[in-house]
Amino acid sequence: MEHRRLGASGLMVPALSFGAGTFGGRGPLFGAWGNTDAGEARRLVDICLDAGITMFDTADVYSGGASEEVLGAAIKGRRDQVILSTKTGLPMGDGPGDAGSSRSRLITACEDALRRLGTDHLDLFQLHAFDAGTPIEEVLSALDDLVRAGKVRYVGISNFSGWQAMKSLAIAERYGHPRYVAHQVYYSLVGRDYEWELMPLGLDQGLGALVWSPLGWGRLTGKVRRDRPLPTGSRLHRTAEYGPPVEDEHLYRVVDALDEIAQETGRAIPQIAINWLLRRPTVSSVIIGARNEEQLRQNLGAIGWTLTPDQLARLNEASARTAAYPYFPYERQEGFARLNPPVGDVAPV
Repeated sequence: MEHRRLGASGLMVPALSFGAGTFGGRGPLFGAWGNTDAGEARRLVDICLDAGITMFDTADVYSGGASEEVLGAAIKGRRDQVILSTKTGLPMGDGPGDAGSSRSRLITACEDALRRLGTDHLDLFQLHAFDAGTPIEEVLSALDDLVRAGKVRYVGISNFSGWQAMKSLAIAERYGHPRYVAHQVYYSLVGRDYEWELMPLGLDQGLGALVWSPLGWGRLTGKVRRDRPLPTGSRLHRTAEYGPPVEDEHLYRVVDALDEIAQETGRAIPQIAINWLLRRPTVSSVIIGARNEEQLRQNLGAIGWTLTPDQLARLNEASARTAAYPYFPYERQEGFARLNPPVGDVAPV
């Protein structure tokens, strides 16, 4: 397993990490993702560790804390072999203090996560969303206290906009608080908005991307195709409204390109989609999930090989979208390009 630095930090993480959103299986959204119990979870963790996947990501909101509990049971006795990442900030209840990133909420959420996971520290503690109602100074001060207490090793964010991330980093630098080293983001062949602002920010500020939903909210499994109904077992029947939308024709154009490359390489469509992500700038780790051993082993086949430059170019072309303002229309103009060179080959076309 290839290992990479997490952003500008010294923490080395595997190129693939495991997302425990299928653990627990409570509620309309997470119940549709999966309902892996502790015994099944331990088997999946075994497979991950054998393959070199040592980083496991969860969140308090996943099945109301059940995901953390199941993951904690699955890693019991081998805490020193794993990197634990969890998130907080989304609503855990209807009370006034059950959501957000206030000092009280962060300290309570951290203590609850430590208890559920059965550990004395979190390797990475991430804010699941930006809290516009709490001063950033308060958020960073609370995270600083958790780091100094030894309960948290590194801090990160998830689903922040560019200005939210940059303002937070500037305030952290001003007051000497720990800087965010990771940004957990949605990024896939059918969702490349990350490239327009957040990727250049990540390069400039040392934020490593942890990619969630690399298969476009279950659309790039190879089972969703043109002129066919959704497969009976697809979770999109119950979860499509919760995830990032994708226009059908755009999806099918990407799937067509994936089909061609699958025939050339003998690889499955999900493996190709994940492998493409592993070649992208700023990506520290791609988070894969699995409801069972078969899915996990298939996703593990995304590593150990490389797409050719021609195949990468065809995937880039098929998945490209016109950038949102203010990134369009100026990026095509030569003078603008000299001022703002594209990040690798990610300039939208």
